Amino acid sequence: MSDSIFYKLHSGKPVKALYFLRKFAGLAVPDCWYRARLERKLQQAKTRPDYEYLQQRVAYYNRINTPWHVSAPDSLQRDRSWIHYTGALGDYRRKLFHTAYYFDQHDVTRWFPPRLRWNFCPGDVYFTPSVPTIVKSRLLTADNQNSVVLKLDKLRHFMYVYDTKPFREKKDCAIFRGKIRQSRLRTLFLEKFFGHPLCDCGVVGRNEGCPDEWMTPKKTIREHLDYKFIIALEGNDVASNLKWVMSSNSLAVMTRPTCETWFMEGTLKPDYHYVEVKEDFSDFEEKLRFYIDHPEKAEEIIRHAHEYVAQFRDNRREELLQLMVLDQYFKTSGQR
Repeated sequence: MSDSIFYKLHSGKPVKALYFLRKFAGLAVPDCWYRARLERKLQQAKTRPDYEYLQQRVAYYNRINTPWHVSAPDSLQRDRSWIHYTGALGDYRRKLFHTAYYFDQHDVTRWFPPRLRWNFCPGDVYFTPSVPTIVKSRLLTADNQNSVVLKLDKLRHFMYVYDTKPFREKKDCAIFRGKIRQSRLRTLFLEKFFGHPLCDCGVVGRNEGCPDEWMTPKKTIREHLDYKFIIALEGNDVASNLKWVMSSNSLAVMTRPTCETWFMEGTLKPDYHYVEVKEDFSDFEEKLRFYIDHPEKAEEIIRHAHEYVAQFRDNRREELLQLMVLDQYFKTSGQR
């Protein structure tokens, strides 16, 4: 199916135009209305029965525990897939980067005084900033404290599905549709399994230097759900489809993650929340055949995946968590 208006309306993904229309309408509410409610909202969090859980997640996203200061000069550094902005909250403009990131950060920053300064790096971040910085994704390394994670690029990453087809009724096959994005993993996977009887895989979008035969029509999310296995391989950073795959009745198949987002991919347990395969994919076929032959084991993983996804589906709590993360960011920087 081509990338046409018909596909966009039936892909199963949120319609970006409607999302932006709602966000633009939301700008009519003055930011001062949110700022007036911030302290009460943060205080009320302490009375919640899940406050300890909230604190654990805040500490996971924001690992800065010593005082620091945002540099005085404003700056803007650009790259192909990200920017690094240093300045006041109120000076960050929509045209600086993708509109989706503007609205996602504004959902949170509008609760805080516009004079507060921050380091903000929206986009596909596959490095650790040299100073404490708000990011969408961070590396899963021991020295990633400067990467403070917020829930960004939500429309693309944080969507879920309602899958009514049981695992046992799906095709004994794995599906992959995606872009290469200079990904060593995706390239290697296609080299090994394009045309394999256990795989329906191919590249979508523009040809990014791959063999022409790899180019394949897109499939809707609903069509993906006909398969027992859905491949979730990292591209520039994380696999963007992992969240909705784990909410389905199909198994997410992937290598161990090297990056994480607000979804806390670093806490996922291999062969408990997803099916883990080696980076050279030498055990890929063996793993698929095992779960085809043992559907009860597959259904256990699917149940665990659903339980994991459930913690992100309370929108009010998700908003509160982001406020707590940003509040901690400004407190450690000596601004609150």
